[in-house]
Parts: sequence; structure tokens; C-alpha cells
Amino acid sequence: MNRFDFVIIGAGPAGEAAAYKARARGASVAIADRDLFGGSCPFWGCIPSKSLLNAAARRACGDDYSWERASARRDYMINREGIPYPDDSGHVKGLEAAGATVVRGTARITARGRVDVTEGGRAQELAARNIVIAVGSTTKVPPVEGIESVHVWTNKEATGARELPRSLLVLGGGPTGVEMAEVYARFGVPTTVVQSGERLLPTDHPRNSEAALKALERDGVKIRLRVRAVRARAGAGSDGADIIDLDDGSTAQGHAVLLAVGRSFPLDGLGLENVGIDVHDRDAIPRDGRLRIRDGLYVIGDPAGPELHTHQGHYQGEIAVRMALGDDVTPDYRALPRATYTDPELASVGLTLEGAKERGLDAFEQVADFPTTAKGYSVEAAFGHVTIVVDRDAHGLVGAAMATPDASAAIHECVLAIKARVPIEVLADTIHAFPSTSRVFNGLFNAAAKKLADEEMSDPRDAGHMPMPQASSA
Repeated sequence: MNRFDFVIIGAGPAGEAAAYKARARGASVAIADRDLFGGSCPFWGCIPSKSLLNAAARRACGDDYSWERASARRDYMINREGIPYPDDSGHVKGLEAAGATVVRGTARITARGRVDVTEGGRAQELAARNIVIAVGSTTKVPPVEGIESVHVWTNKEATGARELPRSLLVLGGGPTGVEMAEVYARFGVPTTVVQSGERLLPTDHPRNSEAALKALERDGVKIRLRVRAVRARAGAGSDGADIIDLDDGSTAQGHAVLLAVGRSFPLDGLGLENVGIDVHDRDAIPRDGRLRIRDGLYVIGDPAGPELHTHQGHYQGEIAVRMALGDDVTPDYRALPRATYTDPELASVGLTLEGAKERGLDAFEQVADFPTTAKGYSVEAAFGHVTIVVDRDAHGLVGAAMATPDASAAIHECVLAIKARVPIEVLADTIHAFPSTSRVFNGLFNAAAKKLADEEMSDPRDAGHMPMPQASSA
């Protein structure tokens, strides 16, 4: 039996991050996966989708960017040039160069500190001081009658297609559904999004949801909100399209049906029952991001929660190893950034105003209409916003959201401010390049600092509080 400090089940972003951190700390590591080392992100998720979004954006700006060119570039990005399935050897070589033992096969926990990995009928047993589960997530199949009979796409088909479908129906208006709808619509594919909730991107800031709706409608996407799929009928539509019956009596159709209603966590078959965990118990693995679920047993990445992000998985992989090695650390998700890479980009961090109030914070919001800012004028923005949420008691930022061309980068000033608990007065007194999107934050920070100062000057109970001096805002 081979013995290791860590046996990691799953070699996606979270598992790889754990392996590299453990090796950097001098711990021995075995990492197992039954499919692609590197996981979904570099092959079927983040990287191919952003490559296709870039191609779609260039096409929307008038560039003669064909789908063949976009597909070829995507295949280059995912190491699938001229072959049917991506080549993950680069990930394997990287792990081996770091000193990790790479094991291909299906892993199963057989007892505390014991993992069997089976491949081609052969099994090897690994002993571990710590077991780290990093199995990622898979496309959730909604309970729709007949869904198995239609031409279903998961994110793999959506990001890996080498030919355009004649039409596309997207079930679900989360980040995957919104991004892929924009890609295919911009390449001329008639596209419809069906979302059961009141708005697109239901877990994002409402202003970001509004921006996503405007962006997709601008690109010709049909949006159906507040309706749910109830039945699928193969080939029953025009030109052989599949039809989805909706609960309001109407229908939607597409030659491909992209399932984007959420993700499932493949915990069945891991043998967790052998260490006293019932995976069918909703409370057995709470998706609160705590990571340690038993002594010597950790869950990281998508199944760990609290959200689903590659950067969250990276963070959790490293911090789980640090926890296991005795560092005095606990996960901190106060400043977890989110980004959807549509045009414009959508980003947020921390709490909405409603979320802050639900937590008992005395908070307020400052909002800028992006098209009327200097940056917005310069890029001819038709819609968008920049929003901050401020805690009165702490004089600090607790949330931010934005819909701007460079939102995924600009949001990180607020990420750092929340993480480091930077006073709003310090943010207001910080120089921001003009006319960047960050300069919009500068105006909001100044407005918030002035609001706090004015409120405290008018409240005799706070007469002793003297805010830091502020520079005027241009």
C-alpha cells in the first residue's frame, strides 16, 4: 500500500491547487481522476467559453470572424486540435514535475484514510493522512417529461461544438445560459432563453440582471421569464426542431436544447458511507464552504459551496491543505468576486443592500448610471451601472456590483477593500486614473464618505466621531 500525506480525489482546479500547495509545503500527494486532469474549466468551461465570447464580440463589432475560425481557436485553447477529445498531458506533466503521484481511475473511499483507485479492472490502494474530495459538478438534468428524447446539450457540447446548430433553446438563465446565449446569437443562431424565475442571473445583483436582459435582447435573443419547462417533444417543431412545452401553455423550440438550470455534485459512489456520511442527507455535507467535514476529510470546490467559481476552488484547495497541516486559518468568503463575461461584463462582490439589511447591518447604497460617466460616454455605453453598499457603523464597504466593459477587473478594488476592511474615507482619498471605470468608484466613495460625515454631524450622539479628511472629487 502506498502512503501519502494527501490523497486528492478529483484533479480539477480545486484538486490541482491543493496538490500544488501540499507539494510546496513538502507534503506527499497522490491525485486521482477518472477523466481529464485539469477538470472542466480549461476544457469545457471557463477557457473555451471566454474564447468563444471573444470571437462573438469581434464578430459583433464587424470583424469577419467565422464560426470555423472561432471553433479552431477554441480547439487550440483546449488542446483539441484535430482530435475528438482534449489532451490533458500538460496538466499531468505539471503535477508530476511538482512531485505529485498521478493516478488515473475511479477513486472510492473504503475506510478512514483509505482510497481505492480502479482503472481497467485493476485497483490500487492508497493510504492517506488526509483525503480531499474535489470532484467538481455536472450538468443538472431538470425533471422534464421526455427530456431524454431531445437533442440535449450540456456545457460540454455548448463550449465544444464544431458546427453551429440551426437554433438554440437555453433552459436556465444563470451565467452559463446567459454567456452561451450571447455567443450563439452573435453568430446568427436563433436563440431563446427560458428562465423560471423573475429575472436572469437570479443570484447576482438585480441591476446586473437587468443589464444581462438588455444585452441579450440587443443581440436578438428571445427571453422567456417566469415560465418553466414541463414536457419535451423530439422533432415536433418547425424544420425538425425539438419543442419544449412550458407551464403557461406556450412552447419554445430549438434544434439543440442547452441544459443550464444548475449543477449536480457527483458524490454518489465515492464511498462516503464507509466513513459514516450519508450523501443523501441534505445536511451531511453543508454547502457553506467550511471544507473540513471529518478529521482528515475535506471537501473543496463546487460540492463545498458556498458558490460555484473556479477561483473559489483554487482558494479552497490551498486553504484546505493549510488547515490540514495545522495552520490557524479558516475560510473567509466576505470578498468572493463573481463575474459573468457578457458584453458588457457583469461583476459583483459581497452583499446587496437587501442582503446587508437582512444581516442586521445599517447599510446604504450609492449608484452611478454608467452611460453618464466619463468612461461610459467614451465607450458609447447604452446601459450599465456601478453600485456600492456601505455599512454606516463600520464606515466600510460590504458590497459592490457593476455592469461595465471591464467589470471583471475593476471589481477587484472593492474585493480588496472588503477583505482588508479599508475605511470608506481612505477609499475616497485614493487617486483613481481618469477616465477609468475605477474613477466611477472614486466618485461613489466620496459621496458615501460625505453622506456619513453629514449624518454624524447632524446626530449629537456621534459628535465625538471625527471622520478622516477627504479630498474633493473631480
